[in-house]
Amino acid sequence: MEWLIPVIIVVALVLVAGIYLWATYNSLVQLNVRVDEAWSDITVQLKRRADLLPNLIESVKGYAAHEKAVFENVTRARAETLTAGGPAEAGLAEGHMQRALRSLFAVAEAYPQLQASQNFLQLQQSIVDAEDKIQASRRFYNGGVRELNTKIKVFPNNLFARNLGFSEREFFEVVDGAAVSEPPRVQF
Repeated sequence: MEWLIPVIIVVALVLVAGIYLWATYNSLVQLNVRVDEAWSDITVQLKRRADLLPNLIESVKGYAAHEKAVFENVTRARAETLTAGGPAEAGLAEGHMQRALRSLFAVAEAYPQLQASQNFLQLQQSIVDAEDKIQASRRFYNGGVRELNTKIKVFPNNLFARNLGFSEREFFEVVDGAAVSEPPRVQF
């Protein structure tokens, strides 16, 4: 009978540890999926904005055909955004995109008849809407990454999380912070 108490204690400890591992593993899986979903949302919004750009460029081209460098920069930034493979590349591409959009809108400001064009105004508003959605998606993604990274780093999770296949994720940070500190202006 004396041996029964230590066995019960060991079984209880193993059971508690097993339940803890099971619960932690499941929460890490959920956080990982949430981060993947948030990244998917970002790529959808980046693609949506990229799909709007050719129409915006064509609208402006009709008025400012001599601004070839501006159009090339926007086209190059669009391609870079679409081919970005992860948060670091997307952050760099986002900085380039913001600078290109700012220069495109600066060109548009020089043409009052372009600013009066209903098509241009709708496209410009759609770009601003896409920018807002990208910002919201980025905040959601970075929040999920923060939760996942914290869960992986805290004790005792840090002892086994990496062994279970979980690793820290990158934040989606724009490399050139000055490029996005002021979003493209829209003036009507």
